[in-house]
Amino acid sequence: MKKIVTISLLLMMAVMVSAQDNKRFSPEKFEADLKAYITKEASLTPQEADRVYPVFCELREKQRVIYDKMRKMGMNKPVGDEACKQAIVEYDKLNLELRQLDVDYHKRMIKKVSASKVYEIMQAENRFHRQMMKGWQHGWQNGWQKGRRR
Repeated sequence: MKKIVTISLLLMMAVMVSAQDNKRFSPEKFEADLKAYITKEASLTPQEADRVYPVFCELREKQRVIYDKMRKMGMNKPVGDEACKQAIVEYDKLNLELRQLDVDYHKRMIKKVSASKVYEIMQAENRFHRQMMKGWQHGWQNGWQKGRRR
């Protein structure tokens, strides 16, 4: 009887561990899904995608660095009025840096594809992120893919 209970527990634990592995976030899958979504929603031809995605990926890498700095800032609450003031100044500086990156890279993308395509890329990226966040809030494993609504 002990063997049956032990084997049952081990099987249950194995099932639970494998189920948790499927719910882990994969940055590679996220980026691939984002590119596929943008390509479809912005109606990019393969040639347009080949021209604009290197610039788009470079922008995302630089944004990620700034977002990491902002996230690290948020982990430690400043103590005292002067420290809070300094944190606000630093946060505003990072936000301005993000906006300037957007401006610079949007100009570069417009040189690769039409302005209307860049606009559609921007809109599609925003929609993708919103749908992913909604999906994560509802506990969907892959965000917008399960139960996607338009």
